[in-house]
Amino acid sequence: MIKYVTVDRGRRALLGAAGAIVLQGMLRPTTASAQTAPGPKMKIGIIGAGHIGGTIGGLWAKAGHPVFFSSRHPEELKDLVERLGALAQAGTVDQAIAFGDVVFIAVPYGALPQIGRDYGKSLAGKIVLDADNAVASRDGAIADEVERDGIGVTSQKYLPGARLVRAFNTLSYMIFEREANRSAPRLAVPIAGDDQEAVQVAAGLVRDAGFDPVEVGKLADARRFQRGAPGYGQNVSAAELKQKLSLAP
Repeated sequence: MIKYVTVDRGRRALLGAAGAIVLQGMLRPTTASAQTAPGPKMKIGIIGAGHIGGTIGGLWAKAGHPVFFSSRHPEELKDLVERLGALAQAGTVDQAIAFGDVVFIAVPYGALPQIGRDYGKSLAGKIVLDADNAVASRDGAIADEVERDGIGVTSQKYLPGARLVRAFNTLSYMIFEREANRSAPRLAVPIAGDDQEAVQVAAGLVRDAGFDPVEVGKLADARRFQRGAPGYGQNVSAAELKQKLSLAP
């Protein structure tokens, strides 16, 4: 039986780990070897263990992070957990949230309002990486809201207490799986968030998954790499992505 994990201990670990990541970001030299240096190990809860959740969660587990996968049918995740080994486990969404210092959400975008209603209190105060994309044919009216207001602002509306960072939404799981930890220059992953400490934690986790983070700006700027935007679908290096988005080198 999977045991619940106390939130207080996880949050104490988060504070120490987040501070360490920020410090590493300040001190890290700009060499290729330094960019691939692993960050502090953090417990990661994953909501939605499909293609993106399973792939990115697997990369974190291989990098040494304990990962708790969850879905509506956790019994279906047995093969994934067995393949990844001792650092991976699976269970309910409640358990994944309680487990994680950081929570990674990778579900159809239309499910986000329900996640906010069901788990908003548990997610409040946690760093949450949001990889969801709004697709009109699948997600309905909320896709119009995303087009009007931007996906970062819309996600924060439905997860109001979370320390939200947009990440890992721009490419298919097959590209992430194939390009992770490739030789320099590594694949760029754009990220955006309003909480700078949360952004730095996300940047560290992007590196640990085998990619180079590109900070695009605040949540309002996440629309620059949502579906159909210039930063979406870019299988390029960090330098190339910054050039495409007119960001400072």
